[in-house]
Amino acid sequence: MFLATSNKAKRLLHLSYIQHIKPEELKRGREDIKTLLADLPPGFRLLVDLDRLESTDPACTTEIGRIMELLDRGGVGMVVRVIPDSNKDIGLNILSLFHYRHQPQVVTCKNMAEAARALGL
Repeated sequence: MFLATSNKAKRLLHLSYIQHIKPEELKRGREDIKTLLADLPPGFRLLVDLDRLESTDPACTTEIGRIMELLDRGGVGMVVRVIPDSNKDIGLNILSLFHYRHQPQVVTCKNMAEAARALGL
Protein backbone atom coordinates (compact mmCIF):
# COMPACT_ATOMS: atom_id res chain seq x y z
CA MET A 1 0.00 0.00 0.00
CA PHE A 2 1.10 3.55 -0.73
CA LEU A 3 -0.39 6.36 1.32
CA ALA A 4 0.04 10.12 0.81
CA THR A 5 -1.14 12.60 3.46
CA SER A 6 -0.33 16.19 4.31
CA ASN A 7 -0.36 18.68 7.16
CA LYS A 8 -0.80 22.14 5.67
CA ALA A 9 -0.04 23.96 8.95
CA LYS A 10 3.32 22.19 9.27
CA ARG A 11 4.04 22.47 5.52
CA LEU A 12 4.54 18.70 5.48
CA LEU A 13 3.79 15.97 2.94
CA HIS A 14 4.01 12.41 4.29
CA LEU A 15 4.46 9.41 1.99
CA SER A 16 4.17 5.91 3.50
CA TYR A 17 5.29 2.77 1.72
CA ILE A 18 3.60 -0.21 3.39
CA GLN A 19 4.16 -3.94 2.74
CA HIS A 20 4.60 -4.77 -0.97
CA ILE A 21 4.42 -1.83 -3.39
CA LYS A 22 3.34 -2.18 -7.03
CA PRO A 23 3.60 0.43 -9.81
CA GLU A 24 -0.20 0.73 -10.10
CA GLU A 25 -0.39 1.90 -6.47
CA LEU A 26 2.22 4.56 -7.10
CA LYS A 27 0.40 5.77 -10.23
CA ARG A 28 -2.80 6.22 -8.19
CA GLY A 29 -0.79 7.79 -5.38
CA ARG A 30 0.74 10.31 -7.79
CA GLU A 31 -2.75 11.69 -8.40
CA ASP A 32 -3.26 12.05 -4.63
CA ILE A 33 0.07 13.85 -4.37
CA LYS A 34 -0.96 16.33 -7.09
CA THR A 35 -4.06 17.19 -5.07
CA LEU A 36 -2.12 17.54 -1.81
CA LEU A 37 0.58 19.72 -3.41
CA ALA A 38 -2.03 22.32 -4.33
CA ASP A 39 -2.30 23.16 -0.60
CA LEU A 40 1.43 23.24 0.15
CA PRO A 41 3.69 26.26 -0.43
CA PRO A 42 7.08 26.04 -2.17
CA GLY A 43 9.72 24.96 0.33
CA PHE A 44 7.44 22.34 1.90
CA ARG A 45 9.00 19.38 3.66
CA LEU A 46 8.61 15.75 2.66
CA LEU A 47 8.62 12.80 5.06
CA VAL A 48 9.15 9.44 3.32
CA ASP A 49 8.43 6.49 5.61
CA LEU A 50 9.87 3.12 4.58
CA ASP A 51 9.58 1.58 8.04
CA ARG A 52 6.76 -0.81 7.07
CA LEU A 53 8.02 -1.50 3.55
CA GLU A 54 8.56 -5.19 2.82
CA SER A 55 9.34 -5.09 -0.92
CA THR A 56 8.80 -3.17 -4.13
CA ASP A 57 8.17 -4.36 -7.62
CA PRO A 58 11.26 -3.53 -9.74
CA ALA A 59 9.02 -1.57 -12.13
CA CYS A 60 8.30 0.93 -9.31
CA THR A 61 11.52 2.78 -10.09
CA THR A 62 9.93 4.63 -13.00
CA GLU A 63 6.93 5.71 -10.91
CA ILE A 64 9.11 6.79 -7.98
CA GLY A 65 11.10 8.95 -10.40
CA ARG A 66 7.89 10.54 -11.68
CA ILE A 67 6.78 11.24 -8.13
CA MET A 68 10.14 12.88 -7.39
CA GLU A 69 9.79 15.08 -10.47
CA LEU A 70 6.28 16.08 -9.38
CA LEU A 71 7.58 16.96 -5.91
CA ASP A 72 10.46 18.91 -7.44
CA ARG A 73 8.04 20.95 -9.57
CA GLY A 74 5.96 21.52 -6.43
CA GLY A 75 8.96 23.09 -4.70
CA VAL A 76 10.04 20.50 -2.13
CA GLY A 77 12.69 22.08 0.10
CA MET A 78 13.62 19.22 2.40
CA VAL A 79 13.30 15.43 2.18
CA VAL A 80 13.47 13.35 5.35
CA ARG A 81 13.54 9.58 4.78
CA VAL A 82 12.92 6.96 7.45
CA ILE A 83 14.90 3.88 6.44
CA PRO A 84 15.42 1.66 9.49
CA ASP A 85 17.07 -1.13 7.52
CA SER A 86 19.52 -0.40 4.70
CA ASN A 87 18.03 -3.38 2.82
CA LYS A 88 14.85 -1.31 2.48
CA ASP A 89 16.68 1.47 0.66
CA ILE A 90 15.22 1.22 -2.82
CA GLY A 91 17.86 3.37 -4.52
CA LEU A 92 16.36 6.72 -3.50
CA ASN A 93 19.73 8.52 -3.38
CA ILE A 94 20.52 7.53 -6.94
CA LEU A 95 17.01 8.40 -8.15
CA SER A 96 17.27 11.78 -6.40
CA LEU A 97 20.29 12.71 -8.50
CA PHE A 98 18.26 12.34 -11.68
CA HIS A 99 14.81 13.54 -10.61
CA TYR A 100 15.31 16.40 -8.13
CA ARG A 101 16.63 19.20 -10.35
CA HIS A 102 16.49 21.72 -7.49
CA GLN A 103 18.40 19.45 -5.08
CA PRO A 104 16.44 19.70 -1.82
CA GLN A 105 18.18 19.00 1.47
CA VAL A 106 17.99 15.23 2.11
CA VAL A 107 18.23 13.60 5.54
CA THR A 108 18.06 9.86 6.17
CA CYS A 109 16.92 8.65 9.60
CA LYS A 110 16.66 5.25 11.30
CA ASN A 111 13.29 5.93 12.94
CA MET A 112 10.39 8.36 13.16
CA ALA A 113 11.65 9.99 16.37
CA GLU A 114 14.87 10.94 14.60
CA ALA A 115 12.87 12.14 11.58
CA ALA A 116 10.64 14.30 13.82
CA ARG A 117 13.75 15.96 15.26
CA ALA A 118 15.15 16.57 11.77
CA LEU A 119 11.84 18.18 10.77
CA GLY A 120 11.62 20.22 13.96
CA LEU A 121 8.31 18.64 14.98
